Amino acid sequence: MSTLTITQDSRGVVVVELNRPERHNAFNVEVIHELDRAFRHPPEGGRVMVLRGAGKSFSAGADVEWMQAQALASEADNQSGARTMAAMFDAIDRCPLPTVALVHGAALGGGTGLTCAVDIALAGPKALFGFTEVRLGIVPAVISPYALRRLGHSQARAWFLLGSRIDAAEALRIGLVHFLDEDPEARLEKLLTELLAGSPAAQRRIKPLVRTVLDAEDATEFTVEQIAAARAHAEGREGLTAFLEKRPAAWTS
Repeated sequence: MSTLTITQDSRGVVVVELNRPERHNAFNVEVIHELDRAFRHPPEGGRVMVLRGAGKSFSAGADVEWMQAQALASEADNQSGARTMAAMFDAIDRCPLPTVALVHGAALGGGTGLTCAVDIALAGPKALFGFTEVRLGIVPAVISPYALRRLGHSQARAWFLLGSRIDAAEALRIGLVHFLDEDPEARLEKLLTELLAGSPAAQRRIKPLVRTVLDAEDATEFTVEQIAAARAHAEGREGLTAFLEKRPAAWTS
C-alpha cells in the first residue's frame, strides 16, 4: 500500500489510515484502489476495521485535480473512473467486519461519503462535514446511496442542495455521525470493547440482514432463515450456553 497505512493488533483490530496528509487525504485512483482492496479483503484474524486519516484532516474527498482529469477524459474513461470509485464505497459498505470511522478535521465531499459508508461514525469536536460537490458544479452521486440511508431523504436532499459545511454538533443532530466525543480516542476504545464482545459470526450476518430487510417487500421468510441459522451455528450455541452458565463467551477471550 502506498497511500494507506494498515496495522492489526492482537485483538484483531485493523486500523486503515489514509496517508496523504499533504493533500488532506483526498483520494485519487491509487487511494480508491487501495481502500477497495483493504475493505473487500480484510486480513485474516481481523475482527473490526477502523478507518482514520493522518495529519490535520480525515479526508477532503476526491482529489480535485484527479476529478478534473476525469472530466476531460473520454466518456468511457470518465464513467470507468466513476464506476471504480462507486465500487470502493460498495466494498466499505459490504465489508464483512464491523467498520468504524474516527473522524477529525475536514471530512468533506467524498470524506463525508466515507463517513456514511461505514457502520459506525465517531467524530471529534472539530470534525467538519459537508456535501460540497454542488459548489464545484458536480453532484454527490456515488455517495448518495450511503448518505440517503444514513440521513433519510429529506435531510440528504437539503444538505446536497446547500453544499454548506456541517459542524460536528450538527452532524450528530442530523444522524450523520453516531457519536461525538471530546476525547474520541477514549470513546473509540469503548466502542471497540463493545464490538469485540459480539459474536464474529453473528456480526457477519448483520449487515446483509439489514440490507435485505430494508429493501425487501416481505422479509419474513428471510428473517426466519437467519435467526434459525444463527441459533444453530456453533457461536450461537456457545453464546446461549455461556449466558446460562454466567460466563464470558469463548470469542471474548
